[in-house]
Amino acid sequence: MSIEIKIPSIGESITEVTLAAWVKETGDYVEEGEILCEIESDKATVELPAESSGVLTIAESAEEGAELEIGAVIATLDTSASAPAGDAPKAEVKTEAAPAPAAAASTGGDKNYPSPAARKILDEKGVSADSVSGSGKDGRITKADAMGASAKAAPAKAAAPSAPEKVELSGGVSREKRVEKMTRLRKTIAKRLTEAKNETAMLTTFNEVDMFNVMALRSKYKEAFKDKHDIGLGFMSFFTKACTMALKEVPGVNAQIEGENLVYHDYADVGIAVSTPKGLVVPVVKNAESMSLAQIEKEIRRLALKGRDGKLGIDEMQGGTFTITNGGVFGSMLSTPIINVPQSAILGMHNIVERPVAINGEVVIHPIMYLALSYDHRVVDGKESVTFLKTVKELIEDPSRMLLDI
Repeated sequence: MSIEIKIPSIGESITEVTLAAWVKETGDYVEEGEILCEIESDKATVELPAESSGVLTIAESAEEGAELEIGAVIATLDTSASAPAGDAPKAEVKTEAAPAPAAAASTGGDKNYPSPAARKILDEKGVSADSVSGSGKDGRITKADAMGASAKAAPAKAAAPSAPEKVELSGGVSREKRVEKMTRLRKTIAKRLTEAKNETAMLTTFNEVDMFNVMALRSKYKEAFKDKHDIGLGFMSFFTKACTMALKEVPGVNAQIEGENLVYHDYADVGIAVSTPKGLVVPVVKNAESMSLAQIEKEIRRLALKGRDGKLGIDEMQGGTFTITNGGVFGSMLSTPIINVPQSAILGMHNIVERPVAINGEVVIHPIMYLALSYDHRVVDGKESVTFLKTVKELIEDPSRMLLDI
């Protein structure tokens, strides 16, 4: 009996996806629940498991990189086929000229052979499969092995979606260029950023925050905090908590335009911008206003790890009411972040630099961070934006106020 494997529905607004990579190949015997392929939507990459056990046959139209509609048939599964003896991997096709067949047989034929998804990752990293130890069956290199691999010695020829055009110049100088198809995630990012610039009355206001007190508090209690909560105490939890309190004071910053109405939220679902190998994603910390610093840190870590591994669910990336982005981790001194529509504002954090400041009439050196709040002027007035940013500044500069809720 054969069953069809179709692209599943993964969100109300999603009608088309990209088949990012096949984990299994035609002729493979797969067990129920094993991952067959990875599907990339506008918002996330999801894995498609096998509904039953059987032998896989991939449809000709379901090549890696193909754009497919929801419900499209991408493969069939022959459930009447029985598993091969010992559940051995599919035998490699050998030619009479193939060297050392006995040696290949002794390793099961798959030693250091990457899965399709692992191959794609290794090619992108420029890592040779020969330098990676496989943890899969019979030494097969899995996706997890590939993601953890680092380039020790780059291969002579790195794989690329299209061949580079190379022009030799005098003196041994060369110029190369390559053309890569934009991923669905990158196209969605480009579209949404353009919409934000074109459809909002975006303006940015700035302030600076003295990080001395919050850094001293963190330094004093970070070991005890980690011992009790089993997680480090970072600055993001302080800023998230400060923003949720400021949103209560200035609810317009937490509002959105919906048709001809303004929708105000009495909760704070805070999006935290996370950079991943495939692009920027914004998972949402829901009801952040009701969380402790430890709970915020744990949720941010959980979402960041899932984002790095491409395992964020659609529900974890929808419904944010406000966003925080931290360009400081990359060394940014100052920027004007773009609003994550349909939200009305986004806070940009930046790097911490020691600067001379006046404290009680004396010039001292303190750690200073510049903050930027980009907002939709259709929703948020200048007074509201300045008040919001000033409130965040005051809470960070006197973090005890966050504990006392004053």
